[in-house]
Amino acid sequence: MSEQVQESSAPRVRTPIHLWIVGVVSLLWGAMGAVDYLAAQTRWEPYMSQFSAEQLEYFYGFPAWMVAGWALAVWAGLAGAVGLLMRRSWAVWMYALSLVGMAVSTFYNFVLTNGAEVMGVGPTIFTVVIWVVAIALFVYARRQAMRGVLA
Repeated sequence: MSEQVQESSAPRVRTPIHLWIVGVVSLLWGAMGAVDYLAAQTRWEPYMSQFSAEQLEYFYGFPAWMVAGWALAVWAGLAGAVGLLMRRSWAVWMYALSLVGMAVSTFYNFVLTNGAEVMGVGPTIFTVVIWVVAIALFVYARRQAMRGVLA
């Protein structure tokens, strides 16, 4: 007796080319964040030498809960990119978790401490860019999930 494979009645949604483009760019973006996080946490001298003594003292003084928020932002964002490329709906949740981690670290850096003053204008503006990209990736993944591209 042969077994019949039951196919889903829902039509398969083709993967739009922009998903691959956004996914790869998101993966590269997340990898840059991972390098930044790992370099700071391991105190990698070639990377950290670009910062002033005051900035290094600031980085190395982060409390554990802030480092945990930063880690969540970085690693969940990277996982979101992987999920997007794998066409998995959990990518939306990973991007959402990344935003939660960013909220924690941003709250610490700009509300509880003088992070903007210590880091200067350039890194402060870059924080805004990071937020814009992270929100855009979350919205993009959510729309793709709603369209059935992510399963």
